[in-house]
Amino acid sequence: MDALHLPIRRVEVFGVAVPLVGPGFRNAYITKKAQKSAIVRLTADDGSVGLGNIDPSPGYSVETIEQSLTALRERLAPAVQGQDAGNPHRLSQTMDQALSGYLDAKAAIEMACIDLLSRRLGVPVHQYLGGKMVDELRFNAWIGILSPDEAAAEARKWFDRGFRSAKIKVGGGIEADRDRVGAVRAAVGPEMALRADANAGYSVDDAIALGRLLEPFAMQLLEQPVAADDLAGMARVRQAIDIPVMADESITDHASLIDVIRADCADIVKLKVMKQGGFLTCRRMLETATAAGMKVVIGHGFGLGINTVAEIMLACTSTNVLEGLECVGPLKTADDIVTHKLDLSSGRIAVPAGPGLGVTLDDDKIRQYHFDA
Repeated sequence: MDALHLPIRRVEVFGVAVPLVGPGFRNAYITKKAQKSAIVRLTADDGSVGLGNIDPSPGYSVETIEQSLTALRERLAPAVQGQDAGNPHRLSQTMDQALSGYLDAKAAIEMACIDLLSRRLGVPVHQYLGGKMVDELRFNAWIGILSPDEAAAEARKWFDRGFRSAKIKVGGGIEADRDRVGAVRAAVGPEMALRADANAGYSVDDAIALGRLLEPFAMQLLEQPVAADDLAGMARVRQAIDIPVMADESITDHASLIDVIRADCADIVKLKVMKQGGFLTCRRMLETATAAGMKVVIGHGFGLGINTVAEIMLACTSTNVLEGLECVGPLKTADDIVTHKLDLSSGRIAVPAGPGLGVTLDDDKIRQYHFDA
């Protein structure tokens, strides 16, 4: 069989709910105690297999996990049955014709397609995407909405393990946010890059006030300070404070990135393979941001092993990606659905070698954590 002609014989879709470590994680939206995810396994006529995985989070994702699973099972899987995994562009077009929107769900299938094709070619996904530009990647720690003392202790723990950047969740009061961030800066000193993430939670005026309160702490960025659709408001924040502003919730498809660029409302943008609809669109958006002079942060914080490796594979293909990837799901999950859970505990790993994504699905774990939407 021609290596580039790979008719899809079988599409399997699994729902899983993997427990998170400790009491869970609180942000501006919810306290999350388990990661509910969708897994896709494609099998081609020649037996080649590819894996995809999406990890929707309430407040971040347009789709709920239930909606993603329904779209995958009822609309997208039937549409790609028999299609050629060796032609991801045509496969994506087929999915768009079958169902509008649902970028997360489509990403699961496109990711599996790219994994299958790369495995069949015997190359890692990063080589399929054009080649790696770095050999080692560092990761970003996170600190929830905690008291100043708790936040400081948490930050010091990450610093001592080798992490050199951290995200601090903010929300619920700008003075409390200032105290939390100030305590972290005092605990880690100047060597750790600090990011503050408001999760679109503040008004424009409060976001400006927050930014000014945080300016003394040498922040790397302030993430999504205002509502996702308020680009004019975010531009006002950016003009008023001396901290780079990053757009996250405001970015969905490629057109939304163009809107952010035109609004001149961000210095940095965050991209995620899942949220942007797959590898190929996300890679194009990375190049668009680069051409616009914007740095890029990569990573979805609650990804399981497949999605995490996918973002690692993408991130290593550009030197415009800020050090400190946010795809740190394996640090938050108590288990995983791949046979070898990624070890990110030191804050860095070498770029995986593949072929494909280089991970293997653990069928026992799929059964153990089965989630029926």
